[in-house]
Amino acid sequence: MPSQKLDDLRNIGIIAHIDAGKTTTTERVLFYTGASHRMGNVDDGTTTTDFDPDEAKRGITIYSAAITCFWKDKTINIIDTPGHVDFTAEVERSLRVLDGAVVIFSAVEGVEAQSETVWRQADRYDVPRVCFINKMDRIGADYYRTLQQMRDRLKARPVPVTIPIGAGPPHNPEPFRGVIDVLRMKAIYFDPDSRGQSISEGEIPEDMQDQAELGRMELVETAVEFDDELMGRYLEGEEISVEELLPVLRQATLERKIQLTYAGSSLNFIGVQPVLDAVSEFLPSPLDRPPVSGDNHHPKKPAIETRAPDPSEPFCGLVFKIVAEPHADLYFVRVYSGKLKSGSRVLNPRTGKKELISQIWHIQADSKEKIETDVIGPGEIAGVVGLKETATGDTICDTQNPIVLETITFPETVISMAVEPETNADRKKLNEVLQRLEKQDPTFRCTINEDTGQQIISGMGELHLEVIKDRIQRDFGLNAKVHKPRVSYRETIAKRKFGRGEFHQTMANGARYAQVEIELTPIEPEKPVSYLNKLKHDELPADLRKGLDETGKQLLTGVGYYGYQLMGLQLAVTKVDYRIGETDEVAINAALNRAFDEAMEADNVVLLEPIMDLEVVCPDEFLGNIQADLQVRHASITGQEQRGHLSAIEAEVPLANMFGYSTQVRSLSQGRASYSMQPLKYAAAPKDVLEKMYG
Repeated sequence: MPSQKLDDLRNIGIIAHIDAGKTTTTERVLFYTGASHRMGNVDDGTTTTDFDPDEAKRGITIYSAAITCFWKDKTINIIDTPGHVDFTAEVERSLRVLDGAVVIFSAVEGVEAQSETVWRQADRYDVPRVCFINKMDRIGADYYRTLQQMRDRLKARPVPVTIPIGAGPPHNPEPFRGVIDVLRMKAIYFDPDSRGQSISEGEIPEDMQDQAELGRMELVETAVEFDDELMGRYLEGEEISVEELLPVLRQATLERKIQLTYAGSSLNFIGVQPVLDAVSEFLPSPLDRPPVSGDNHHPKKPAIETRAPDPSEPFCGLVFKIVAEPHADLYFVRVYSGKLKSGSRVLNPRTGKKELISQIWHIQADSKEKIETDVIGPGEIAGVVGLKETATGDTICDTQNPIVLETITFPETVISMAVEPETNADRKKLNEVLQRLEKQDPTFRCTINEDTGQQIISGMGELHLEVIKDRIQRDFGLNAKVHKPRVSYRETIAKRKFGRGEFHQTMANGARYAQVEIELTPIEPEKPVSYLNKLKHDELPADLRKGLDETGKQLLTGVGYYGYQLMGLQLAVTKVDYRIGETDEVAINAALNRAFDEAMEADNVVLLEPIMDLEVVCPDEFLGNIQADLQVRHASITGQEQRGHLSAIEAEVPLANMFGYSTQVRSLSQGRASYSMQPLKYAAAPKDVLEKMYG
């Protein structure tokens, strides 16, 4: 892609809470831009982006899908991402490589729990965004209530560009039938018979003239805040033209000072095209984003280098997703600088190995269209085939100009289950399949229980592991036996503890001796475990020191007293006693292990359990049932608010008490309640948890 074309490229994510209408909106976008000839329906399982059988069956998006389309001389790469918290990694890795986002809210439910999560994720990666308040035709829809929730809950600054004409019952005198563009001061109507393709513009309805004038004034007053010259002219009473407002609004959007907001109903074909216009007019091209920076990976002269989105710069890109396919894994790459050519070799600085790019594909949901030139340039997103030892979050770059970009961080897993092959003959194949799935999904873990020999798979929730199980059977033809899910506990210590370990043994080839003293200190659970060597450099020979440090780090990544992963813990080596000729790496390691075991005594170990952030939204008549059930589950209710005719309850609850909750909440509300749950923190588990486990 020539550099002058970069201005016309948009890499956009569509993000929201589950069931806010992301996939339906994407289907409309694809239809209006000509990328698809039919318009799919989520309820019918016929959408373009939800191509996976699990997605069609459940009516939700699981895997982010990359689609390329064109609108008013702009090339738009759209990634439709999941809203379900179990698949938050899909949102995380998409936002890491996108330049802008469209955030969708439901006008009925407003700002929901996962809305806050995806908003924070977009903040973390400094992603400019525009907003679409969807479902304006539904019962209880309220555009202005949703805007206020965005201000209150997200600390956002939404600036309406379109406002609804009518809305869903019962509070509105007329049905939702169009929008008013307060920037250009005109009413826009979308013909349902043409599925929204036929658009007509007209005068603003007389009864909405005052509301439109107020919206226009708020829009202009917001814009002139960011331009002193326009502010002066506005205060003198001059009319500010649309042409003068557009660049100011765009710059404020790019700097994330405002979020331009639109109204509509994707299901009823109303208001989607203005959002496409907003993507073209206001969201950034790769040139509008700052150059990426990273470590040059030089062993003697380390430095931070930058890469601009220029094809003449050395190549660098980020692998943000891997799809395990039966024949060859497909690696999704965002190119930040230079060009990536088919048949070329690239460097993975993490492994230090060169890898071959054998093929490059542009992706249209589940179909692959090969790029004719076999070259992709800055700002482009494509799938490549040929990489072997690259993982999600890895940088690939020019072999002569190494750089390591900031990687992607993913949350801890909170749930696990044992999985076994149906026959012993399938055991090796199951291991291979699980390794491929682990490579594809950074929030999926696979370990072996040393006591039972069972494979333990871990993930973000029941649905996450259920989908993994289905994939093992459907995509790889394995009938695996899966045990009941269980909580992924963690271990830490209650207070600082010292440990001393001595290894003294006479062997055939002579005596072996080492003595190690350590200090275990509890730190904040949110912080990763850390290892510290407090010895002076001349206190221990370099080869012994290296072995000591490797063992110390291995101990922290292993398991604790009860067999669970460690967290919130620092291990510091404070003293080592060694003897020349008698102390080797084996003796040092054995002494350190004994010191560690002494410091991790049962009376000092604290079992930590995952606490979930839960939000339940239900009609008022079922509120009492829901609250009573949450009390039984030892939930701590932290907030409650009214959202139109619905009540929203926020609570913190141990994950161990939430298995099967989806069935229970449907039963308590006659199927009319919805909930979302996401990991919040780890906290000390009650004593009865250990008593149930070990008696």
